[in-house]
Parts: sequence; C-alpha cells; structure tokens
Amino acid sequence: MATSLRTPTITQLKAFATVAEHLHFRDSAAVLGMSQPALSGAIAALEENLGTQLVERTTRKVLLTPSGERVARHAQRVLAAMDDLVEEAAAARKPFTGTVKIGVIPTLAPYLLPALLRPLKKRFPDLELFVHEEQTAVLLEGISSGRLDLGLLALPAGAAGVEELPLYDEDFLLVAPEHTLPPGGGPVPRAVLKDHEILLLEEGHCLRDQALDVCSEAGAGAGGTRAASLSTLVQLVAGGIGVTLLPETAVAVDARPGSGLEARRFAGVAPSRRIGLAYRSSSARAEEFAGLAAAMREAVTAAGLPVRLFDAERSSRREETPVGMKRGS
Repeated sequence: MATSLRTPTITQLKAFATVAEHLHFRDSAAVLGMSQPALSGAIAALEENLGTQLVERTTRKVLLTPSGERVARHAQRVLAAMDDLVEEAAAARKPFTGTVKIGVIPTLAPYLLPALLRPLKKRFPDLELFVHEEQTAVLLEGISSGRLDLGLLALPAGAAGVEELPLYDEDFLLVAPEHTLPPGGGPVPRAVLKDHEILLLEEGHCLRDQALDVCSEAGAGAGGTRAASLSTLVQLVAGGIGVTLLPETAVAVDARPGSGLEARRFAGVAPSRRIGLAYRSSSARAEEFAGLAAAMREAVTAAGLPVRLFDAERSSRREETPVGMKRGS
C-alpha cells in the first residue's frame, strides 16, 4: 500500500538542516536549544512525513543517506525563503532594525572593520551586526543558503543569484625588506618582481589569485612559501625570505614605519582590487543594504583610508575593471 506523504513543518526542516550541518545530535540540539529526544522525534517525524530515511545513526556520528543529502539542500532553500519572508515583513515595519549577519574575507576584516563598526552602530543603533570572518567561497555559500545576509569581499564575486554593491577600489603595493628595492623611494616597475621570490597566501584566498595575476603580467613566478594570513606573510618578508603584495589598507597596519620594511607603489597603472557588498538577489532588504553601503563609504572617507570610493556615475559612463583584479575566490 502506498505511503501517504505529508508536508513537513518548519520545525522539522530546521531540526534536520541543523543535524545535516553538524552531523551530531548533541551539538545540533544545543544549537537549537532543544533536548536530544525532542530533536530525534522531529527527525523521525520528518522521515515519516516524507516516507524515506534521512539519517543513519551510529555510535559515534550521524551520516546522511542519499535521500537525506537531497532533502538537506531543499530544506536549506525553504528555510532561506522563510527567512526572506520574515525579513520582508520586518523591513516593511521598520528598516535598519533587527540583525544582519555579515561575512568578511580575512584580507579585509582587520583593516576595514575598525573604520566601520562604530560609525555604523552610531548611525543605526537598532541594527545588530553579527560578523563572521570567512574565505570567499564559504562566504558566498553562506549568502546563497541564507546563513549570511551580506558579504564584504573583493568584487566581482561572479556568483549566481547574488547582487553586488561596489564600495571602493584600493591599490596593491610591493612590500620588501628595507634597502632591497631600487633606490630613490619612488614607484617601481613590475619587472622588479622577477628579481625576488614572491610570497603568497594559501589556496582559497582571493588575494592570492590577484597577486598571481600581477606576477603573470610581469613575467615573474611565485615562490613556494605560503602563509595563512597577511600578518604572517609580512613577518616572512621581514625575515628576508622574499617580497609580497599588500592592499594599501593593510600597509599602515602590517608594514608601518619602523617595521624594517618598505612599501613601494608600482609605476604606471597600479594593480588594484575592488571591495564591495554582496547579498542574495531575493532578499527583501535590498534598499537597506544600499543604505548600509552608502554609510560604509562615508565611514571609509571619515577614517581617511587610502582608497578610491566607487563612483557609480563614472562607472556607468565607462565600465572599468581595476588592473590585477579578478573574480574573488
């Protein structure tokens, strides 16, 4: 006899989506603020409603069945749509209130957030920001799944279903131990990269890809040394291992005077990156996010960061992509 399927409840979908993420009943119950028996009951009820087994329970961990993997993807989309519905109602009631979950790439967070957080809190006192530092791929997945509302990252992100709000462009500078670059203190040609070992970040950082583009344009190869953060990268340079490229906002922090390093601009058109916000195209808070972007540009100006604010009117007249910039990763 055919099984009569029933529509799952939001509670059941949220319980299953959390278990699918953590693959652990105790941890999932803690995240949801419910008891393990209640969580197990919600999963069992969902399996009964859908007429299929979703999880395999072992003594040590939880595994998703093939059906469970497919249902997990659908559950994430349904829950994201429900979040959008709630956001739309909240935005219609009063904008710039509630919470905003924002992801920030690691090569940006330490240098931009100090200039943004206090001004945004002062301007939007009823808006609560939750900040997550994540690499671009994870950040974009979080936006698409509804785990994040916004992303601060290098553009273009090139992700389907994601809108972008450019904020500013910033140049890359060459950072090297003192007295190792051509004398004079002025801009250096890109060809100078061929005379040094170029240190890069680990795989997964968009800044690594951008630096590789600059090296390729200069006909230079990258060295084998890798670092997990810009700060570590700078310490390796200070130790005499090689040179690296830093976004200009990071230079004042990681390569300031007295650090034994010098930062030099490149001659000609500087390699650069564009920084901006990204959010789901389906989000009901698009107008709010545009307002946040405007407030961020004002905060960046007030902080005196060495960047060029994005000019939408100029860009519409002449589409231009900063040299050395590619899709974030």
